[in-house]
Amino acid sequence: MSRDTADIADVVAGLHGAESALAGRTLLLTGSGGFLGRWLVRTMDHLNASVLKTPCRLIALDTVAPAAEITAGLARPSQVSFLTHDLSKPLALPDHVDYAVHMAGIASPAYYRAKPLETLDVSFFGTRQVLDLAKRDGARMLYFSSSEIYGDPDPKFVPTPETYRGFVSSMGPRSCYDEGKRIGETLCSVYATQFNLAAVVVRPFNVYGPGMREKDYRVLPNFASALKGGRPLHLYGDGRQTRTYCYASDALAGFLLALLKGRGGEAYNIGNDAPEISVIALADRIEQALGRKVTRAIVKHPADYPADEPNRRCPDLAKARGELGYAPHVALEEGLRRYFAWTDATYTGVQ
Repeated sequence: MSRDTADIADVVAGLHGAESALAGRTLLLTGSGGFLGRWLVRTMDHLNASVLKTPCRLIALDTVAPAAEITAGLARPSQVSFLTHDLSKPLALPDHVDYAVHMAGIASPAYYRAKPLETLDVSFFGTRQVLDLAKRDGARMLYFSSSEIYGDPDPKFVPTPETYRGFVSSMGPRSCYDEGKRIGETLCSVYATQFNLAAVVVRPFNVYGPGMREKDYRVLPNFASALKGGRPLHLYGDGRQTRTYCYASDALAGFLLALLKGRGGEAYNIGNDAPEISVIALADRIEQALGRKVTRAIVKHPADYPADEPNRRCPDLAKARGELGYAPHVALEEGLRRYFAWTDATYTGVQ
């Protein structure tokens, strides 16, 4: 079994049979060409080919990703319909949908700093359009928020529960993304309250894995590109900021559990709650995973990287574990081995 096939099988195993609700339904996915969008496309393909008695039709919406690129290697490409559309523009979708997964957005700090208005547009206007579609059809909707909505949390609230209200600047260099995600959550809460819509929110925490673009400009793609190019790893700031990291197959299982079982108007942290480690320690873990020494250097943040980076980010997963049955299991070093094996075969090493 290939690594890709094994990863997708892990996603399905983590659903514990909840995926049966998708049989014979139609699911709208926005942001289908992104890192997590492509994982969901492959997961739905596996479900249609090997698990569901009746296939689930997937409507895959994206601004630029070519259909042929996304369907490459799929076993059931006929179950996927493609729609090229910018959600900052009005959307008319005649198809009835039973589920809507709204992943579309600009997530990389380097990109959302360059396109702050576009980031806000898709967070507000795009989210409202998907909510209106879900309301029209009585669909369940999953909105992709972010752990960034917590800002830089007080250490007393780390690990951070969903009840923490956040410590976020409305006018800082990250505000277009952070506040955009927060207004998207507010919209979901309003629709759930006023229209009894099953609009569920997930807050991903540092998801990584095969499929991340080399020029994503987040820490692990940066490290992987540097290793492929024979350059030292650049650790920004003082390297002491801490994070937890969640391998993509674990995260996808959590996202789908939230879609299928989550309560409307509620938010769920999805990620790993251990280990919480510094960027310096992450470089050490990469050395252990690869079995060789890795050179590194502490450097200043690049000019296009937004300030106000959170010092700590670690989720409290009690709600997702208790209500959804979510249980991440891929250990960090194993996930790093899988990811760097993929980047070694895929990345160019050129930045």
